[in-house]
Amino acid sequence: MSEKIAITTQGLIKFYGNLQALRGLDLEVRRGEIFGFLGPNGAGKTTTIRCLLDLIHPNGGTARVLGIDPQADPVPVRARTGYLPGELALDPNM
Repeated sequence: MSEKIAITTQGLIKFYGNLQALRGLDLEVRRGEIFGFLGPNGAGKTTTIRCLLDLIHPNGGTARVLGIDPQADPVPVRARTGYLPGELALDPNM
């Protein structure tokens, strides 16, 4: 894997029951590149990010963040990234 690649996915697939949220997503974002996910509700933007952070598991394909497989080694990926969901729910005791 090249040191110049920050994020890569190959054939990323995710199902929620019978609904296919990701249909073989191929993506490459180079270090220093600014990349935005744009699309309507249900397009797979949040699903992709959650797969990249190992918050959910894809049904197929591969993903790498900074050369690390998030499903095999999620801690270093999460230590080097930030994610603020659109609908944040915190424990009321926090």
